[in-house]
Amino acid sequence: MKKFIALILTFAMINSSVYAAILHKENNLGNKIKKEEFPNSDDVEPRINLSEDGSTATIQTGIENTVSVNLDDCIRLALGNNPRIQSAMQDVFASDARIKQTWSAFFPQFSWQSGYSRIRQLQLSDALRENLIYNYWILGQISGSQMLYDFGVTQNQATIRKLDNQGYKIILTGTINDVIYIVKDAYYNLQYSIEAKKVAEENVREYQQFYEQAKAFYETGTKPKVDVTIAEVNLSNAKLTLIQAEHAVNIAMAKLNNAIGIPYCTKYELSDKLQFNSCEICLNKAIKIAQKSRPEFKLAEVKVEQAKQNVKLVKKSWFPWLSVEGQFEVGGRHPDSNYGYSLGGYINFPTINGMLIKHQIREARSLYSKQQSEAINTKNDIYLEVQNAYYSLAEKKSKIPVAYLGMKQSKENYELSSGRYKVGVGNPVELKDAQVQYENSQLTYYQTMYEYNSARANLEKSIGRNIAAGEVNLEINKNKKT
Repeated sequence: MKKFIALILTFAMINSSVYAAILHKENNLGNKIKKEEFPNSDDVEPRINLSEDGSTATIQTGIENTVSVNLDDCIRLALGNNPRIQSAMQDVFASDARIKQTWSAFFPQFSWQSGYSRIRQLQLSDALRENLIYNYWILGQISGSQMLYDFGVTQNQATIRKLDNQGYKIILTGTINDVIYIVKDAYYNLQYSIEAKKVAEENVREYQQFYEQAKAFYETGTKPKVDVTIAEVNLSNAKLTLIQAEHAVNIAMAKLNNAIGIPYCTKYELSDKLQFNSCEICLNKAIKIAQKSRPEFKLAEVKVEQAKQNVKLVKKSWFPWLSVEGQFEVGGRHPDSNYGYSLGGYINFPTINGMLIKHQIREARSLYSKQQSEAINTKNDIYLEVQNAYYSLAEKKSKIPVAYLGMKQSKENYELSSGRYKVGVGNPVELKDAQVQYENSQLTYYQTMYEYNSARANLEKSIGRNIAAGEVNLEINKNKKT
């Protein structure tokens, strides 16, 4: 009996110790982390370049302090390096060469010929019952011709080529206009990405500070362990956001380099920050500027005139042309046995197909009417584009003070929540909400600034003219500015 009771007591003591161990484990649940499953952020960062001792080094992200550039520098680089501009310039050079090719019809043409023939006249040999075989030499034969007048055909062709050259020059201007806008948009996007990275860096510092504070509160027994856990989660999330922000900066810089035309350029820093550039311009004046400066506006008019000249050219399809031709040759039965020459003036009439010419004229007139309609449609599209750009700019401009006020208010709320937590009154959930709200308001403000500057660049593109600060201050009337 005594042995049985002792066995029961021993079993109870073992159970109690096991139960106490389980309770202790539950009370410490979450305090210990298996690094194999949840490694520290420093242990999972990307690694590049081996050091001298063979250990790895962490990757260097963000902007390297090498060369400082601004928007004007980027635009100048793009004008000299962007392949679209270079391609458009070559079109201008090629069209200029085609003009000279057209005028070459008024230049003399020369040809040289040498040869040898062995001839047997079939008809004479059969009639005379004798084989008439002889050699015929051409030691040299020089031929020349000169077109004197073609009743305006070449002139019309040259006019069409000149209009074509003018059109390519306008296309070059439009290409430059587009490239400048792309560079500006990419530049402002890089500025926004840098500001977003700064916000992420500040958040990491703030969350690191609150983590240290929560840890101190827990060690003194004033705050529970859950506050430390929440602070750790917030800090980890902030680090992830920072990594994404650094990656966004690199991508934005790559896009800017591609817009400039130097995609393999090394990293650099921007000399200015994202800021508000005032633009005071009314819609009516913007449309008037577009009528004078927008390349597509001028190109539409050039295409109409080109189609008109083509109608005139087709009507001259049956016109003759005047020319003189001369020839001098040395040869005969022996290479230098004789010589001969010819000289004459001619009026040459083309082969005339009345039905063909009639319908060619009809086609040219239809294409002329088509170009007139397309010119009207192009101008209407430009009006619409200017209006969209103008109203978009007005919208973005109106959002800036609202976004700034929201950032200011969220900052005050965050400072109050931070102060409450530092004195031990607040809680981590309240602090987290205030911090997220402040972070989002900052990003919203910088996003609004980027959208405004991008909309301003789009308006400049739509009117075909860059607006310098203070250069344009246009009025609808004397009493109101828009």
